[in-house]
Amino acid sequence: MTLTFHNTLTKRKEPFQPLEPGIVRMYNCGPTVYGRAHIGNFRTYLFADVLRRWLEYRGFEVRQVMNITDVGHLTDDADDGEDKLEVQARKEGRDPWQISRGHTRVFLADVHEFGLRPALLYPRASDHIPEMLAIIEGLVAKGFAYQVDGDVYFEVSKFPSYGRLSGNKVADLDAGARIEVREEKRHPADFALWKSDPHHVMKWASRFGPDGFPGWHIECSAMAMKHLGPRIDIHTGGEDNIFPHHECEIAQSEAYTGQPFANLWMHSKFLQVDGGKMSKSLGNVYSLDDVKQKGFSVRALRFCLIRGHYRQPLNFTWEILKEATAALENLDDLALRLRRAAGGQGAAPSSDDGLEEVADVRDEFEAALDDDLNMPRAIGALFKLRTAALEERLGSSAASAALQFLGRANGVLGVIRLEEENLEAAVEAKIAAREAARKRKDFEESDRIRDELLGQGIVLEDTAKGVLWKKKT
Repeated sequence: MTLTFHNTLTKRKEPFQPLEPGIVRMYNCGPTVYGRAHIGNFRTYLFADVLRRWLEYRGFEVRQVMNITDVGHLTDDADDGEDKLEVQARKEGRDPWQISRGHTRVFLADVHEFGLRPALLYPRASDHIPEMLAIIEGLVAKGFAYQVDGDVYFEVSKFPSYGRLSGNKVADLDAGARIEVREEKRHPADFALWKSDPHHVMKWASRFGPDGFPGWHIECSAMAMKHLGPRIDIHTGGEDNIFPHHECEIAQSEAYTGQPFANLWMHSKFLQVDGGKMSKSLGNVYSLDDVKQKGFSVRALRFCLIRGHYRQPLNFTWEILKEATAALENLDDLALRLRRAAGGQGAAPSSDDGLEEVADVRDEFEAALDDDLNMPRAIGALFKLRTAALEERLGSSAASAALQFLGRANGVLGVIRLEEENLEAAVEAKIAAREAARKRKDFEESDRIRDELLGQGIVLEDTAKGVLWKKKT
């Protein structure tokens, strides 16, 4: 087993080795809770979930922390604009604390419905102000940060490797789309650690002044260090987090501790909608509820969002979701056929037939995910297994082994319907009643039962070995 992941920091795939044998400390950038997370956000969160599940499949204990940003994230992602929470609170005429608490509850409910494994902690930024101030004061004392009135800035020229993650050069970071020139800064790229604003509703007193609040970047450093320690194994986020957010995290964290912050940085690509960006003006920013209202299942959406490679753009359309639903139906059918074959129904003559083929599929699945989470190749391996099941090449022992493997594989995917014993019993009873009607030549009753099952989403298949059925999603 050799796990290799692409490291955004080094721009190459590297063998993965945690700092402490058997334990992985992983920090995932979570939501800014001024609104509901959309399916593009959840592509990133699901990537982190699959990564965690694969590490656990490989035997690691994963200590996962995903933050909740409830203050300090400004509208331009840098040092200009207004706090997103306060903008939303003004629109709704409500207190920003109410906004953040309400959307945090919705986010955690969506996390549960999507089937993400619960993180060890979901810390809120507003609960970690003392930790942030301790780091800021330490950076000032070490000469990496400076105060201008009530604001505190990190001086990027004091951190020579600033720009390594994103590829940006400090000399080139003059006034631009994401860096706003402010007169009090020593360099346009210097970023805020602490801001002063007497009109800000969410504010705290500190030695820098009575009306301050944290910069967005310092929040993640403080929460990661408090709950995972000064060094972590993996830090994830969307590609939009690379600059300035994660670049600034590295600078302030390593300047404060004097040691590397995260060994491995992993970023997922954007989710496109209809081949372009999601936009409120286009009406294509979809939430989980929007998808359910269209009649699609949450597990089909989960499958749709995880089946591409995380480092490649993924396009979403309703037609693509329909195709993903059909593909997932086929994986459900695989589980059903394996259960039947394991019980001797429709199996190949020899009970050991197919054991080597199952082992090959398992090896391909594992090799694919060991190789930087190559999900398309891993899912392709499962469909090779379905072909073997459709062609009845698997004996009962091989089918049992395949079913056991499929259960482990689904521990990573979290989408396949593996068992439906109660449904199976009811369907088999109706199939028996249909067969009895056919024997007595009561074809009207036989057709009625078939149509009734079809109305329940059960498709019957008459074969030489008897009637088989599957559930249509």
